Amino acid sequence: MFTYKFRLWVLPLILLSSHLALAAPMGFEGSVMTMGDFNQNWREVGFNYAITSRDALGLNHLEFRSDDHQDKRVVDTVNYTRLLSRWNLTDAQSNLWLFMGLGQIREGHIADGVEANTNSFVTSPGFQFDYETRRIYFATTHKLYRATNLNHDTTSIRAGFSFYEADYDQTQPWFILETKYTNQISDKIEVIPRSIYETVITFSSRFRIIFNNFCDTVL
Repeated sequence: MFTYKFRLWVLPLILLSSHLALAAPMGFEGSVMTMGDFNQNWREVGFNYAITSRDALGLNHLEFRSDDHQDKRVVDTVNYTRLLSRWNLTDAQSNLWLFMGLGQIREGHIADGVEANTNSFVTSPGFQFDYETRRIYFATTHKLYRATNLNHDTTSIRAGFSFYEADYDQTQPWFILETKYTNQISDKIEVIPRSIYETVITFSSRFRIIFNNFCDTVL
């Protein structure tokens, strides 16, 4: 079953300079990347610091719930991101990424109006493959969320386009259509249209904070 979501999230931002790196879950060496992803049943925010051009360490907070709102999961992890391979093509680039997260998952269940919670150790490995040009974007991501008697593996596919080409120091808006499925928490495949802006704030030539901002619309 498919569910279509349409919701506009307005984020106040100071747009100083930006460049395209939609597909990248980390920035260049010495940068800090913050990420947010929000819709009706999914709330995720995190950041990482690129210790090398291919490795990043960070923290992530994730909350998601079932369609009937009876089951809720809260996941807090320490994450490692690794760029396994990169292919530079003519006016295009593709990447293969590896993720590993370790932390805690809190399971919440509401029965007869009473909520019961339990905590477990969770592992969250995953991978992402992406391809992008200055106008076209595609990515597929699979992340595991495994704990005792839990399997909340999540698969997403994103594809979209930019409205126009932009220089390195300009903001570039994108329209992305995402499909997402989470095991054991929903029997639906979410279809989520997004408008995405990436913002880069530069403090020095070696330190930048990169914001990936998702404006979701959920029908």
